[in-house]
Amino acid sequence: MSKDHLGELEELILLVILKLEEQAYGLAIQKEIQSETSRNVTIGAVHGTVNRLESKGLLESAFGGATEERGGRRKRFLKITSAGMDALRQSKELRLGLWNQIPSLAITKDDTL
Repeated sequence: MSKDHLGELEELILLVILKLEEQAYGLAIQKEIQSETSRNVTIGAVHGTVNRLESKGLLESAFGGATEERGGRRKRFLKITSAGMDALRQSKELRLGLWNQIPSLAITKDDTL
């Protein structure tokens, strides 16, 4: 698998990070994915995917300050790198390119695409 190829969950997480901007951290990402997709994603899956994206150079992270509300734990805030943005653009172009190649006759009124 190439560094720039994105799996579905990787793409969703990158898109949610862009949406959340400065408030992008594990639990917020998990809640947003569930809210937007009605899909249950474990926090472990989010963290594992985030770690993989960071090792690919598509994300970077920084820890915020510890809070009493979180029992002294710090939030790990996430930000997409320029390589991450490039990977998202490539993924979007690939999908749109394929959609645009589907003949209009292949999609009927009864199809629920």
